Amino acid sequence: MRWFLTAILLVHGLIHLMGPVKALGLAPLPQLSKPISLAMGAVWLLAAVLMFAALTALWLWPRGFWALALLAVIFSQLMIVSAWPDAKFGTLANAVILVPTIAGFLMFGPLSLHEQLLRDSSALRAAEPVTVTENDLARLPAPVATYLRRVGVVGQPRVQSYSLRFYGRIRATSHDKWMPFRAEQVSFTNPPTRLFWMHATKAGLPVAVYHRFVGGEATMHVKLLGAISMVDARGAVMDRSETVTLFNDMCILAPASLLGPHIDWEPVDAHTAKAHFSLGQNTITATLIFGDNGLLRDFISDDRSRLSADGKSAEKLRFSTPVRDYRKFGPVLLASHGEARWHAPDGDYAYGEFELVDLTYNKRR
Repeated sequence: MRWFLTAILLVHGLIHLMGPVKALGLAPLPQLSKPISLAMGAVWLLAAVLMFAALTALWLWPRGFWALALLAVIFSQLMIVSAWPDAKFGTLANAVILVPTIAGFLMFGPLSLHEQLLRDSSALRAAEPVTVTENDLARLPAPVATYLRRVGVVGQPRVQSYSLRFYGRIRATSHDKWMPFRAEQVSFTNPPTRLFWMHATKAGLPVAVYHRFVGGEATMHVKLLGAISMVDARGAVMDRSETVTLFNDMCILAPASLLGPHIDWEPVDAHTAKAHFSLGQNTITATLIFGDNGLLRDFISDDRSRLSADGKSAEKLRFSTPVRDYRKFGPVLLASHGEARWHAPDGDYAYGEFELVDLTYNKRR
């Protein structure tokens, strides 16, 4: 679909260059029977430039595509109307471009879930971080302390916030087809907050998902085409599940946050530790498993629930997130690949696969 739209924008933009060519007398162009003034030629050129700008945004700035494409269609259609007998079929191209333009507006425009992510994150401010020292690790179980040393948080600022982007694929059940997605997330450690936006594709149609977890209360909205509500979930079960997810993020994406005040640690053995993480009305328990290299290998919790497709019911299941492929993100070593797994009565399966693209700590807004 993107390649088809690229071709339409490119060809349509090139056709609009006929306007300034005729206005300047560079070629007779009998296809345009009416004369074109220099002023109108400039508007034809503007329409072409906007088409090329929309094409560039389609690949390099998807969230801004809709605005540029809308301007391109408006100026293009004005020029087509001015030369209607000769250019009327250009309306068909504009109609084709208008469809993804509307979809882009619904996915990224001022009323979209993505815009809500930006509004929510801009309303929060992180405190000034202090530096992690070796003494801070003293109260941690040995494998957790080793993990924090191994990933390189000692000597780095404590994490007050983290912003990240990743991509992957997701599915509801083991029998469903995988849906590709890309996601953006902004999280804060004090107060614990998680804002997660995802753009997935289901049967070729865009789906927007927004998880909002603030003040210990969670909501999840899913919208087909960015407009048609599919899921609007909230409540105690979701609050508990999102508490697990937030703590999971802390363990994998922000190891320095494991020095925070909401965690009671329980040593198990040289490769395992249990954590009891409290937030609001919920206290969840997770088991962290570390490899011989000291790095986190898996995270397991029995306090998360799998939602039904419509978000109206939930089933409590064991949840785990095996991780691997550690690499540097700034000064810290983090897992770049992870899975989210349900341990269901009919068999374990991965419902999500994630590849971390970039991550920034304590970003100033």
